[in-house]
Amino acid sequence: MHNLPDTLDGWLSYCESLHPRNIEMGLERVGEVAKRLNLHFDCPVITVAGTNGKGSTCAMLEAVALQSGYKPGVFTSPHLVHFEERCRVHGEIVTAAQLVEQFAAVEQARVQGGAPISLTYFEFTTLAILRLLSISKLDVAILEVGMGGRLDATNIIDTDCAIITSIDLDHMEFLGPDRESIGREKAGIMRPGKPAVVSDPMAPDSVINHARQIGADLWRFGIDFNFTGDKQQWAWAGRGRRYAGLSYPALRGANQLVNASGVLAAFEAIRDKLPVTAQAVRTGLAMVELPGRFQIIPGQPTMVLDVAHNPHSVAALAANLDAMGYFPVTHAVFGAMADKDLTPMLNKIGPLIDRWYFTDLPTPRADTAAHLQQKWNAVQMVAGAKREVKTTLHANPEAALQAAIAAADPADRIVVFGSFYTVGGVLQHGTPRLQAKHLGT
Repeated sequence: MHNLPDTLDGWLSYCESLHPRNIEMGLERVGEVAKRLNLHFDCPVITVAGTNGKGSTCAMLEAVALQSGYKPGVFTSPHLVHFEERCRVHGEIVTAAQLVEQFAAVEQARVQGGAPISLTYFEFTTLAILRLLSISKLDVAILEVGMGGRLDATNIIDTDCAIITSIDLDHMEFLGPDRESIGREKAGIMRPGKPAVVSDPMAPDSVINHARQIGADLWRFGIDFNFTGDKQQWAWAGRGRRYAGLSYPALRGANQLVNASGVLAAFEAIRDKLPVTAQAVRTGLAMVELPGRFQIIPGQPTMVLDVAHNPHSVAALAANLDAMGYFPVTHAVFGAMADKDLTPMLNKIGPLIDRWYFTDLPTPRADTAAHLQQKWNAVQMVAGAKREVKTTLHANPEAALQAAIAAADPADRIVVFGSFYTVGGVLQHGTPRLQAKHLGT
């Protein structure tokens, strides 16, 4: 066998070189390697699929489990800055050294028997993380689907409870042209006789029909569980259980109550395997943290980080920005993948933005800053916009942010969005502190 890497960065480079494509759908190859690894979980597994809200849902599940005294393990993707962010055990990000050992085990299983099995970067890294979680003596494993569900590498693990968050148009070249076909792919994580929590209030028929066809225990938002709320607090009601007088989740944004409702339904659905207390629910939701989800950075000017990267999540971002009140000027640092449906994204948020800082991103999948600018100009022309909006081009998110900071007055607002790469790019050297004198910087 050739010399194998001995660092995490070395392994990640190695994984990138193994397969000609970034994405290859199917479970046969990854399933075979998992079988060779004897990959299995001795604890309840909760799998989360959906277009938007997956990361927030996983973070809330983890926070409530921690507050209940359990040892949760979480797999999420992609990461913002460091690969290790994709895996947390007992609330802590795992170390590179812990992962290296698992990568070596996956490689050994992959080449076993002479003819190596081809794995994509995502498949290889997923197997490594799943193996680490499987040997970590967990009380619950929380798995976020990478893309779709039915053919995603995470689906080699049978779930004890599936959660489907909001479904929208994204990754259409792989998942299909409309919400029905995308929903069908997401529903593939459900299992017969096991709870399937659907927190999308307008779930596609394909999701509901699939749950019924396979005999899953379907929990539908608005039928099996729901929430009410005013400006001070909110309440949740499900089958046979209620929570009243809850404080709002620490994750900001109107859509987070929908995500939190799905989380409470999931815990209720597997109560016999993983009981949680009302206090754990209250404290967990009040303390949950997740960078890059409508994250407001203290200081002047105000800065908002959001990984919104499709029409549905950008619409939610626009609504949340609108609810923040008046700012003289809003500056937007924006970089996005080339396959995104840009026009509805720009249409939705455009009226709130006064200056754009378009940025290139460090991946071949990304659109160029120059093309994003062209797209914005085209949107403006079609809309017959009377308002002059200044735009500039930048080589990376860091440079774009610095230009925005230099142009912004203390009372202004800067929003960074469009991709994990965009938000991750401004977090490379830690959380920016924007002249926040009161923070002692």
